[in-house]
Formats: sequence, C-alpha cells, structure tokens
Amino acid sequence: MNIKQTLVVIGNGMVGQHFLANLVAADIKDSFEIVTFCEEPRAAYDRVHLSAFFSGKTAEDLSLVEEGFFEKNNITLYIGDKAVEIDREAKTVTSQKGLTIHYDKLVLATGSYPFVPPVPGHDRKNCLVYRTIEDLEAMAAVAKTGKVGVVVGGGLLGLEAAKALTDLGLETHVVEFAPRLMAVQLDEAGGAVLRRKIENLGVTVHTGKNTSLITDGEKCINKMCFADGDELETDMVLFSAGIRPRDEIARACGLEVGQRGGIVINNQCLTSDPDIYAIGECALWNGMIYGLVAPGYAMARTVVADLAGNEASFTGADMSTKLKLMGVDVASIGDAHARTQGAMVYTYQNGASEVYKRLVVSQDKKKLLGAVLVGDASEYGSLLQYCLNGIDLPEHPDTLILPQRSGETVGLGPDALPASAQICSCYDVSKGTICSAIEAGCTTVNSLKAETKAGTGCGGCVPLLKSVLNCELAKHGYEVNTDICEHFAYTRQDLYNLIRVEGIRTFAELLAKHGKGRGCEICKPAVASILASYWNDYVLKTEHLGLQDTNDAFLANIQKDGTYSVVPRIPGGEISPDMLIALGQVGKKYNLYTKITGGQRVDLFGARIEQLPPIWAELIAAGFETGHAYGKSLRTVKSCVGSTWCRYGVDDSVGLAIELENRYKGLRSPHKLKFAVSGCTRECAEAQSKDVGVIATENGWSLYVCGNGGMKPRHADLFATGLDKATLIKLIDRFLIFYVRTADRLQRTSVWMDNMEGGLDYLKAVVIDDKLGLCGELEQQMRHVIETYQCEWKTTIEDKDKLKRFRHFINSDQPDNNVLFVEERGQIRPADSSDKLTHTGAAQAAGAEAVRKHFVLIEEVA
Repeated sequence: MNIKQTLVVIGNGMVGQHFLANLVAADIKDSFEIVTFCEEPRAAYDRVHLSAFFSGKTAEDLSLVEEGFFEKNNITLYIGDKAVEIDREAKTVTSQKGLTIHYDKLVLATGSYPFVPPVPGHDRKNCLVYRTIEDLEAMAAVAKTGKVGVVVGGGLLGLEAAKALTDLGLETHVVEFAPRLMAVQLDEAGGAVLRRKIENLGVTVHTGKNTSLITDGEKCINKMCFADGDELETDMVLFSAGIRPRDEIARACGLEVGQRGGIVINNQCLTSDPDIYAIGECALWNGMIYGLVAPGYAMARTVVADLAGNEASFTGADMSTKLKLMGVDVASIGDAHARTQGAMVYTYQNGASEVYKRLVVSQDKKKLLGAVLVGDASEYGSLLQYCLNGIDLPEHPDTLILPQRSGETVGLGPDALPASAQICSCYDVSKGTICSAIEAGCTTVNSLKAETKAGTGCGGCVPLLKSVLNCELAKHGYEVNTDICEHFAYTRQDLYNLIRVEGIRTFAELLAKHGKGRGCEICKPAVASILASYWNDYVLKTEHLGLQDTNDAFLANIQKDGTYSVVPRIPGGEISPDMLIALGQVGKKYNLYTKITGGQRVDLFGARIEQLPPIWAELIAAGFETGHAYGKSLRTVKSCVGSTWCRYGVDDSVGLAIELENRYKGLRSPHKLKFAVSGCTRECAEAQSKDVGVIATENGWSLYVCGNGGMKPRHADLFATGLDKATLIKLIDRFLIFYVRTADRLQRTSVWMDNMEGGLDYLKAVVIDDKLGLCGELEQQMRHVIETYQCEWKTTIEDKDKLKRFRHFINSDQPDNNVLFVEERGQIRPADSSDKLTHTGAAQAAGAEAVRKHFVLIEEVA
C-alpha cells in the first residue's frame, strides 16, 4: 500500500496555478495529498492582462482556474489565508489563521510585491500600488472623485498602469527616474519614439525625475515635489516602480537568499533545503530574478518533472518581450543594448510614422543578438526565431527592418524553423510538438490550442502558430473548402470581386454565370449584402426582395414576441425638442415601448407589421430617417458633448460624430458597424470599443479601428494619430470599403483583422501607405455610396406597390382580427391554450398598466 506524501504549495498566483495544473496532468498526481495557500480572496487570475479590468473584464473573466478544478483534483485550497511560518525541522507550515499543515515536499510560489520608493509621504491618502484586483478597485474608487493621476515608474508595468488611469478618465502623468521610458528594454532613440507616441495619446511624461516629497496639494489631494524643484499636483499617486521578491517566509526559516533578495535555487529549482522548491518571481537563479510569467511557468514545469524523477533543468529563460502599451507596439529581443563584444548595430527610423527599429548582430553579421522595435513590431516573430535558434541572417541583415531590396527575400518562413524552435514560450511548445499535433489531426488554430496549449497564455505566438499550421497543412496536401455554400464554389471575397469586375447587378445573373441550383439562406443574404454594398440599390427592388432576411424584408428588427422595432436615426445623439415630442407622440399613439439606448438614440418597440408604414410616415414628416437598425450597416456614431460644453473637451466631438454618421449612413457591410467620437482622452464615448473610434488630442484626431463589444469584447487598435479632419475621413473611407470588400460574411471588423495575414501592420500598409494601389478606387467607391444614399423607409412609403407587402391580406388594408395583442403585467408569457377569448373579452383583458405585449391566436367562440 502506497502512502501518499503531502505536497504544500504556498501561493496561488499565475505560476503557482500553472504548477498545479501541470502536476495534476502528470502521472504522479496520485502520489500526493496537495494543499495550497492563497493569500488573496480569490484563486489565481491573469495579472498580465490586469488592465482589461477597466475595459469591462470582471474578476471571473480574468480567472485562470477552471470551474471545479480544486474539487475534481482533490486539492485542498485555503483561500484568503497567508502562510506565515515554515518549521523546517518539524516540516510544517503555519498560516495567519493559525492552521498548521505537515509537508513532505514544499513549493514556494510567493511571487513579488510592488516596490514603493521610501519617499516621505509615500503612505499618504490615495497613494496606491498596481498589483491586485483589490488595488484596481481602490483605484476606481479614487477616480470617481479625482481628476489627476500620476504613475511613478515608466517601465512595462508603469505604462500598463498609465493605460488604466486613462481608462478611468483621469488626466494622466508618468514620472520616471531614468532618462527614458522602458530603460531596461529600449535604447535612447527607441525610448524617445515611445515617449512621443505615448504623449500623442494625451499622457504627460516626466523623465529624469527624482521624487523627494509627497505632501498636501492646493488643487488636488497630493503634491509631488521633485529634487530639481518642480512640483506636480495629483489626486492619485500610483507606484509601479518595479518589483521585489517575496522571500520573507524563506528568510525567516533560514533558507539561502540572495544579497539583494530572492530565494536561491539550482537548476532543478530546489532551494538550500532538498525538500523545498521555489518558482516564479520569488526565486533567484544564477543571481537573476525573472519578472516575466514565461520563465516562472518553465520553473513550474521543471519542478513537476523533478518530482516525477525525470531529468529536467531550468537553465535561464529568454527575456524577449512583445506587447502593446496604450495601443503602441513595443518589442525587445535579446541583447537590445549591444553589450556583446564586437556587436554591430543597424537602425531604421521613420519620423513621419513614428517607427523605430534597431538590430544588433554579431561581428561577422551572421547571427542576430538582439533587436528593438517601437511603433511597428510586425517582424518580432521572425527576429525572435533568428535569435533563439541561431539561424543565419540574410546577406544584408538590414533588409529585415528596411524597405525591401529588389529581388531579395525578406523575413523567415515557418518552414525554415527547426523542430526545436520554441513557438509558445508561456507553455514551452516547440514547432515539433505543433507538427505532431497536426499530423494527429489538428487542422485549426483552436484545435491546436486545445491539444498543445500553445497560444493560450499571453497570445503573442498565435500569428506564428497559424503560419506553422498553414505551412504544414499545405505540405500534407490539405485543401480547406472555403466555398460560401453548395451553390457557389467561391468565398464571399470572390463573389464580391465577380460582382465588381463583371458589373453583375442581380442574384439571378450571378447564379446563372457562376453558380448552380437556386441558392439558399446562406448565399442569398450574403449576395444581397454585396450588391447593396457595391451598387447601393434600394434593397426592396423586385429583383432583390427575395434575397433579404426577415429584418431587411420589412425594414425593421423582428423581436422575440413577433412585433417589430422602429429605430429612427439620431446622428451623434443630437435631437431637437420638437423631434423628441414627435417620438413621444408616436410612441403614445401606437402604444409602443420606448427605450433610450446606449447608442444615443430612442428605440420604439412593439409595432405590428401593418403599423410600420404609418409610423414611419409620421416620423419622416417630423424630420427623422431610418436608422438602419435592421441591416448589417452603420448603426450609430456615439459621442460625448466635446468642446462645445465639456471643460475638458479638446475638439468638437458632437459635430464630427454627426458628420461621420451622415456620411456613412446606409453603407451595407458584412456585419453591423458602430462608431464613437470622444472629445478628449477621458474617453466618455468609449471610442476604443468600437469598429471605428476617434479621440481628440491636442495634436489632432487619433483613429482606432477594429474594436467591438458583445460576447468577446476587444479593444480597438490605434491606427493613426495627429490627423486633421480631412485625412481622418479619407482613412475611414478607405478602411470601411476595404473591410466591405475583403471580410467574410457576418464577420466583425475585429475578427476580420485578427484573421488577416499581417494583421494591423498589413492593414496600415494598405489603407495608409496604399501598398496595393487601391486607395483611389476605395475612395471613389465610398463617394458612390454617399451620392446614392436614400432613406429606405422614405422610398417605401412613397411607393404604393411596396406598401402592399406590409398588409396582412393581399386585397385589404385591414389587420388580421384573428391575431390580437394581449397586454399583461409582469413578464412575458408564451401564448397557450388557456388564451380562449372572445374579441370583446380580449379588449377588456387589455390592462392599462401593461408594459409588455405578445401575440395570442384567438379561438373563435360559437
């Protein structure tokens, strides 16, 4: 009979949880009774993406623990209880709540704590740190009344913290002791470019600043006094000046620690005690503390292997990083500062685009030693593989960062990578593992993620993962069927190009030339959308009518109870008192449920089909037009009040929002589109969660693209900054038409760009730099859409033949008296056999207090 050993894990952060997940997946999990202490009030969550908390993510969204993980794996979790003492002789761990647990093996995953400089006043009110969800909640509480926030620290975490402050709507400053931002990763020129890009987003950067005192402010709660005599008032001081290893429990029990902190470990992650391991940011290996999650994960895997009796060693980790700081791409690889003897440096700087690139190569120009990328990190994947795998550089190494020379191949294809090349550093997944999974039947990125875990950590390796997958599938002879349906052997993009090039104007003509059969519910609406996008014809023309789905067929959104919504356009949310009165009168007359929406307009719900034309006749007479809420087209352009009213407003967000909504109204697209315009970086219009977002800055308009809300929210990416209005509109014109031309059916802009080879950088090259030579054509097509706009409801009510389709009967305008609305208080219930009412009884049953309606089929009473 095997007696289980007790394994105690102190700490349930990202690294501690990764250790547990690997342990329970190993063959040795049944050899241990597993106990873990978690100091925080919740189990492990994603600290890497902590700033997403201010973009709508909840603690549950950030959780790294599968539901029921601890229970299913018989792991005892002591939540909210900190381990405070280790007795190595008795081999026990005692917690803050007085619990004592015996251990046979102990793993320390205590992590780190934020370093707070010992400045007088550092413990004043609203002086916070950026580390836990509780810290974020404290920040949000201060931001409700505060106006100004300062981050102390201009490194990776500091700039992430600055992003959090801007998301909270605070005037944001970054104070850095070093002469540049991200001094560890970037050289002077790269830091300067990053600073300009951050300042263009409305964040004020102060470098070379030594804080000597924090005291009472005059206009704000606190005042920061600097050694050079400058002062800065702020309501919140957020310390993000680095981390320190949490080694106090190890130090107290006599384990060896480094001179400057950190629990000393060997290549097996064992401490000076053969029964105690240390992993993550608390561990000191070869004199170094690793502040990234990937090395901590590697340590966790090493310990699992050692416990299983397998050979495994932690021999250091690559500290290369690629991230997006406040929408700015930043990457650092290897020896970025060219400290290697004989190293040679290539640099490229594009001042207009604010792009900086630096290569560090060996003296013989054959090996890549390091790199810095700011503003454009598209080459990161290839450069990292050159560096990690010692792949020989091309004849001219600078071609890796410079515009392409004629006849020279640039970049590194996935086929050139050795099987040992690491694709995913978070989970140490090699190209060989990926290839094996593909051979075993994984033919999609999602299936590879599920099988290998590659791409499920920070997500930075997903583009490379996709490239390897596509390369391997091609080598194995796989052919992916991209036909839109059985009637057309083409993709949506193919059909769009056929319609454009051949001038095809109807579904029947397209089917006759390039399809077969009669069409289906997939290809008909898709082709209807393409025809509307390109030709901008009236969607209810006889030749188009049979293609439309229910919403477009009746120019209204059908609701769950069978009624329809009426959604007039209110550009920018600006509306006159008379128009408000008209909406109220229509709602009252037709007994409609009215709602002010998040898109700054008023929706009217509960209209019957035969009521739609008279409702719209009244609304159009009052000055309204269709809001296209029923179509895959532009919905709204949300705005704040901007410089017209707001004391923080930098520019006229309302005026621009109205102009944009009027310009793009009616544009049919693969999916719905939402815009927003914010008058300053406080972002009250939430522009960074929209398909197209515009933010006013002191240097002009900043354009963001491809964000969306919904089930999978995605922040928009910064596309261009410092734009005048004419340039801004030109770029939006190009972006929208390129999306309409190339996206798949029902594909949001965010998914479209994520699936695009080259992603944001390729999109910039096409739309801004005119890489494909299409921009003139894209602009011309948008002009056609604008010039041919029509309010579809105005066209409809002016056409007696079209109005006939809104009747219940072919030869009568009368409603169907056998269908009646029964009003109820409370929740909607489905109609059932108990609803046997005479017409008179039904009328009496309609309660004046009702606010919801549903259809009931009346059973005639003899």
